[in-house]
Amino acid sequence: MTDKKDCMTMEQAEQKMECLREVFSIVRLVDGEMLEKRAEHSADADADAMEMCQCYSFWNKAKPCENCISMKSLREKKQAAKLEFLDSDIFQVFSRYVEIDGKPYVMEMLKKLDEDTLIDAVGYGKMVQKLSVYNDKLYRDALTGAYNRRYYEDEIKHVKGKAGVAILDVDDFKLYNDMHGHHAGDMALITVVEVIRQYIRKTDKLIRYGGDEFLLLLPEIDSENFARKLNKIKKKIAETSVPGYERIKLSVSIGGVSATEETVEEAVQRADKRMYLAKMYKNTAMVEGMDQKIAEEDHDEHTDILKPRILIVDDSKINRELLTEILQDKYQIIEAENGNECVEKLEKYGNDIALILLDIVMPKMDGFAVLEYMNQEQWIDDIPVIVISGEDSEEYIWRAYEAGAVDYIRRPFDMRIVYQRVFNMIKLYAKQRRLVKILTAQIEERENLSQISDKS
Repeated sequence: MTDKKDCMTMEQAEQKMECLREVFSIVRLVDGEMLEKRAEHSADADADAMEMCQCYSFWNKAKPCENCISMKSLREKKQAAKLEFLDSDIFQVFSRYVEIDGKPYVMEMLKKLDEDTLIDAVGYGKMVQKLSVYNDKLYRDALTGAYNRRYYEDEIKHVKGKAGVAILDVDDFKLYNDMHGHHAGDMALITVVEVIRQYIRKTDKLIRYGGDEFLLLLPEIDSENFARKLNKIKKKIAETSVPGYERIKLSVSIGGVSATEETVEEAVQRADKRMYLAKMYKNTAMVEGMDQKIAEEDHDEHTDILKPRILIVDDSKINRELLTEILQDKYQIIEAENGNECVEKLEKYGNDIALILLDIVMPKMDGFAVLEYMNQEQWIDDIPVIVISGEDSEEYIWRAYEAGAVDYIRRPFDMRIVYQRVFNMIKLYAKQRRLVKILTAQIEERENLSQISDKS
């Protein structure tokens, strides 16, 4: 049963809060109905639920507290208290159930604790140290010392504001683990983090976002300086040896975007797409709006050409234009209107062609003849071919696969399907090429060491 002194009008409540503000740093009312609605949505923790919770504006939490004392006060219809940690500040929080004009509310009273409060200076220092250690353990990656994914989920993902947001992926990380052992992989990650820390500010956040992926958040940085900083980080990592594993050649692929009004989570999704595009080349930074500037400043062989090259072969100009429209934002497009021109382009560009989109029915030299030529010249293992054709008979499809095509898309096609299949295939072949290159280099190294050993 609610105490009579906790039943009041809104005018009485405002008068009471005015008096309490002489003692407490913050005094405010939390709508009880809103608290209940927030609790109903807390499992999803979606944007609507967060809008309903009045705590986000002050505590900057990315999801509802697991031990919300205001909710406890509301449900038990009594007063509760706890200590809350916000960055390096400690707050004593009191929540008291009240009824205002017949509606349920919780009156929250927050007092910031410091050396001048009831705790003595020594006690305050010990409390701060314990809470800091707890917070640090909760939000730090045990291996690298960077912030962990929980920190991102709890504190970062829903933050809005001007910032550079980048995803960094360690190239060929799984290969390091497989060939040198997990300790080598651990040392590679530690080395990457140590390099990054040398080139970021205290206000910047470095988060281990996944196994070999890191999220870098740089608040209040303009796009040009953001791009240069990422490019410098990329170069320094490539120049750094992994202690105890000097044969490992480190590199990272980076995707970066500038966020303004969007959440960090939304910016991360965009940066992630650019990172996957950067991985086509490895050791590349692709930063929104600054790709060309990076290319001009960076003469590394992987960034001279930032977009993979696609060859579209079709005797229909309209079909070529349609495919170009779908793909030109992310890829360099070259065209051929028949098989003969396709062969000329293959001889000119060779393995610089990342993928071929090939029609079957063409004059002079059809698609099957092109596939036969690619087999004879051993291009078919290095350059994936996706056949796009209006011919939909089983005979045509199986003949294309038997000749070495990796995929077959019937026309008319869905633009999204074409884009996604092209993206997936280029990514797969780029990874395969890097793997072959690394294995070849290691075989050569072992052969050289064997020859040296034989001579000695």
